[in-house]
Amino acid sequence: MSNPTPVPSSNPLLNVGFRIPFDQIRAEHAEEAIDMLIAATQTRLDHLAAAGERGFEGFMADLDDLTAQLQTASTIVYHLDSVISDEAWQAAKKAIIPKVSEFYTQLSLHPGLWAAVKAYADTDAGRALDPVRARHLKLTIDEFRREGADLPTEQKDRLMALNTQLAQITNEFSKNVLDATAAFELYVSTERLAGVPQRVLDATRADAEAHGKEGHRLTLHMPVVEPILTYANDRELRRELWEASQSTGVQEGRDNRPLVRDILKLRREQARLLGFRDFADYVLEDRMTGGGDVPLKFLRDLEARTRPAFERENAELDAFYRQHTGADAPALIGWDIGYWAEKQRQAEYDFDEEALRPYFPLDRVMNGMFDIVTRIFGVTVKESSAPVWHPEVRFYDIQDESGTHIASFYTDWFPRDTKRSGAWMNGLITGGPREQGVEPHLGLMCGNMTPPSGDTPPLLSIREVETVFHEFGHLLHHALSRVPVRSLSGTRVAWDFVELPSQIMENWVAERDALDLIASHWQTGEPLPADLFDRMTRARNFRAANTSMRQYSFGLMDLTLHVEFDPEGSEDPMAVARDVMARFYPYPLAEDYARAAQFGHLFSSPVGYGAGYYSYKWAEVLDADAFSRFAAEGIFNRDTGRAFVDAVLSRGNSAEAAQLYQEFMGRGPDPDALLRRSGLLGA
Repeated sequence: MSNPTPVPSSNPLLNVGFRIPFDQIRAEHAEEAIDMLIAATQTRLDHLAAAGERGFEGFMADLDDLTAQLQTASTIVYHLDSVISDEAWQAAKKAIIPKVSEFYTQLSLHPGLWAAVKAYADTDAGRALDPVRARHLKLTIDEFRREGADLPTEQKDRLMALNTQLAQITNEFSKNVLDATAAFELYVSTERLAGVPQRVLDATRADAEAHGKEGHRLTLHMPVVEPILTYANDRELRRELWEASQSTGVQEGRDNRPLVRDILKLRREQARLLGFRDFADYVLEDRMTGGGDVPLKFLRDLEARTRPAFERENAELDAFYRQHTGADAPALIGWDIGYWAEKQRQAEYDFDEEALRPYFPLDRVMNGMFDIVTRIFGVTVKESSAPVWHPEVRFYDIQDESGTHIASFYTDWFPRDTKRSGAWMNGLITGGPREQGVEPHLGLMCGNMTPPSGDTPPLLSIREVETVFHEFGHLLHHALSRVPVRSLSGTRVAWDFVELPSQIMENWVAERDALDLIASHWQTGEPLPADLFDRMTRARNFRAANTSMRQYSFGLMDLTLHVEFDPEGSEDPMAVARDVMARFYPYPLAEDYARAAQFGHLFSSPVGYGAGYYSYKWAEVLDADAFSRFAAEGIFNRDTGRAFVDAVLSRGNSAEAAQLYQEFMGRGPDPDALLRRSGLLGA
């Protein structure tokens, strides 16, 4: 295929190379670049659709590369709006969303391309493809059918309108959450922060000073909210911050509650237009579960098996609370649970997670993690340099054992008012084996970890360390892919399998030999003391049932809304979501409880984790089971690591997920593995 028409190079988003010029890209570049790339891609699409007339030479390779430039440019725009968002970036993203959505919908419905794909499949060349490319062709045909290529014209038009509406409304949902989070600030005196760790006092005082105020500036970013809800003696302050966090997504002018019903209605109509019972059956058809019924049964079974331990844990916490406050004390409520659970853990295990922080300076964690993956997977990670979007961003290169540069990635770890919450990994450029050699992959990891404060480096909680390992697992899945077909590379796997590489990495954080590589005191360099490690290990499954039930609640709320709830009916989806989640919390939920209105996983993109949040627990079963092989053969066993790379990390979607798991373990997954690891099997 001929190359697309050259476009002016003055726009840095056009013809993006491996070294993305993040220091030059501005919001005003976005719409122009996307317009030109859509036009160039349309030209390539029309040429490809005529392949039946001109011959099929290079057909599958051209199909695979068709949207590469457009996808990279749009990913960059969406990314920059996530990390340095302002009115200009929000407007730029809003401007391109309907254009990109319409183009991809037209692509999936393009009659000429659909005809060319079917014609190619019927040629000798199409029937003689190697297994990976044959899978690419099969999945392409399946996707055309799933996306409505055989629909009559008027239904195709309606589908295009639905997809565009979903893209716009879910973007509005995401923007409301980001704006509400950024808008909140509360200034308090030092006295109100009694009990809160000194590092939080220092950081919030510095934040207040940076804003020209006295006292301490509190925000809704997790490095602030979590320690206050866990340690602040001031119950009224805990209530104020808890209620502020709960109000995200329901404030006037940023109210997502009506958007939730709109999204559910559009998704239901989209699914039924395409011939599916509901949105869950539509999005899960090509995942390990195959539809909505299997994950519903999976989560409800876990709920039933976990509930006895859940009720026992809550009775024990209530008894501990009343022992220290009196039998007539008011019932525990949302802003009390974390505080009193921490008191109970310290009393029963003599363990405070804050005691771990001095041993987890971010640089030590990162360098130790790189050492671990060198030992297990044979790759070397070294810091490098590249243009970045913010001074806090760092850049790294990955080499394989032969010294070949196989990937690079960015990290952006600290919260900002212009950055969305949570942690995530994105692929920017997909490389892999090519005729001329290996092209490197490019990706990024972002989070909202505890930032540095004054002369103190960023000191991570054990949960934040697990998050770093989790996102690096996703990054390795992208970086170590050896699939020659871009569309099947890296993390482009069934979504209930995609969390296996990320969640299995978290296991090393609990292993003594691995901790010795990532943990040392930021001032003395001393390793994590043995007695502190022992106390951490004993407390590892403290309130594990409550932690598990919270995740079940998200998954079942998601599936209930996408399978059993009728968005055309009279029921309020927020009330339905609240009633589902109420079974899983140790305190009564308020009548106006609206967690769904801020749940970006489900509603901040047209698909996202919608009907798929169960994937975290599904993959936890896989990771608990798969790590048992490392535990048995040695957590640094290079042969085991090589087997995991060969069966999972390098293979992307080149074979069925169940087949890849079978290759690594020699059997299917053990369904009891997760409950066993959590201490809940038979509890």
